[in-house]
Amino acid sequence: MKLVSWNVNGLRACVNKGFQDYFKQADADLFCLQETKLQEGQICLDLGEEYTQYWNYAEKKGYSGTAVFTRLKPLSVRYGMEEDREPEGRIITLEFESFYLVTVYTPNAKRDLSRLDYRLEWEERFRGYLQELDAKKPVMICGDLNVAHQEIDLKNAKANRGNSGFTDQEREKMTRSLEAGFVDSFRYLYPERTDAYTWWSLMPKVRERNVGWRIDYFLVSERLKDSIIDARIDAKVLGSDHCPVVLEMAEEQIPPKVKPASEA
Repeated sequence: MKLVSWNVNGLRACVNKGFQDYFKQADADLFCLQETKLQEGQICLDLGEEYTQYWNYAEKKGYSGTAVFTRLKPLSVRYGMEEDREPEGRIITLEFESFYLVTVYTPNAKRDLSRLDYRLEWEERFRGYLQELDAKKPVMICGDLNVAHQEIDLKNAKANRGNSGFTDQEREKMTRSLEAGFVDSFRYLYPERTDAYTWWSLMPKVRERNVGWRIDYFLVSERLKDSIIDARIDAKVLGSDHCPVVLEMAEEQIPPKVKPASEA
């Protein structure tokens, strides 16, 4: 089973820069997007009859937004955490027989950290939501988590210490999520790989010199880690200031649905 996640930073612009060529080449079972920056009716994507499209639009125009294109038929689809809606369009959850898939666009703390408190409170609620899902069946989480977890995950760690996306508080929230029973698939396979980034500033020559951050992830429930075949970064794919990340799982090894204790 192949999954792809990509922060496209505006899908309409990305489509004009080769999105559908990459989509066809990727040949994914599940293809997740963040930061679509769309309202309903603003785009019509012909992805073929085999894919079903699910969209979560932000109420604010030209902002945030997520989508999932799937070959696999979900049992249920949910938008948001506490309710089946979410004004910034940041989360879509698809339930399948043996796992949940959650695509997420984590709020940015902003350059002046004016949204840091909101971000940290949101992280607490999101981790609780993931734990609730994980108690029922394994979870795969993908998306732009807007944090470089360790110093190895960005080029200039010392210079960026305390900046948005690399504050001690944001990194600690990531640590707590991993300690809650989830695995960073890329670091699980490649714990010491350097210069592996998924986002680059739009300033001149930054991407060419690979001065980047790894802020896009696939996390999986601890009990799925042995099913990981590969986790990679398609850094050469252009069209956005982020690049796609890919996860390949051994489908036959994914554990069956976990029954609640009351049904065991």
